[in-house]
Amino acid sequence: MRIAVTGGSGKLGRSVVARLASEGHDVTNLDVSGERGSAFTKVDLTDYGQVVDVMFGINDRTDGFDAVVHLGAIPAPGLHADVATFHNNMLSTYNVFQAARRAGIKRIVYASSETVLGLPFDVNPPYIPVDEQYPARPESTYSLVKHLEEQMAIELVRWDPRLSITALRFSNVMNPEDYAAFPAFDADATLRKWNLWGYIDGRDGAQAVSRALEKSLPGFEAYIIAAADTVMSRSSAALAAEVFPGVTITKEVGEHETLLSIDKARRLLGFTPQHSWRDHV
Repeated sequence: MRIAVTGGSGKLGRSVVARLASEGHDVTNLDVSGERGSAFTKVDLTDYGQVVDVMFGINDRTDGFDAVVHLGAIPAPGLHADVATFHNNMLSTYNVFQAARRAGIKRIVYASSETVLGLPFDVNPPYIPVDEQYPARPESTYSLVKHLEEQMAIELVRWDPRLSITALRFSNVMNPEDYAAFPAFDADATLRKWNLWGYIDGRDGAQAVSRALEKSLPGFEAYIIAAADTVMSRSSAALAAEVFPGVTITKEVGEHETLLSIDKARRLLGFTPQHSWRDHV
């Protein structure tokens, strides 16, 4: 396919662009920065005119796209003022979704976030492992935008029954060079309780994007995307019992099994994490 990847220069974006290109897709990176000579086009996603223009094609590169992967955003809470995060991320996502629709693109995969699950879990989750079944619980402006983006997607696919939008609720993206810091988390179980000790290797995040592009059907679906294990050496059951006493554990979890349930992604997308920090430390 001809695929536009917004934010293709970012931490996850680089892995996604590499994966999709390796699979034979014609990939264009739409971002505010990138390397000249690569498949990069500079675009300000907050400017609808630029976004709709590239969705219809780019001279000397492509006459349009078959699918869009939307990753471009301020990537976490606290990096900018709350109002800047809201304005940038909400407007960018609306512009990308709307421009894709205007251009007749029917397949969109985009980065939602684990934060909609209730991070940093200062209020206990309703149960563990957390999954996609309970209502969103945004606790920051960044997370609020992610929730509103999902709600927008739900309405857009209602307007256009042929449209497919897949929200991937990525956990904390990590690359191999990040893994040396992981053993230090064991000293204090509360250091990473904010996301139930979860993470996702960027390469497995890219796998999830590829699977979603391949498997997506008309309509809206959201999936938690995390590694198969936690960031901790201690058992998952012991961590949950210590930090979240009284919270119901809905199933027997494996020794280091993720407490961010990826069962839905495994079942419907065929997502199978291939990478663990334990292979690098």
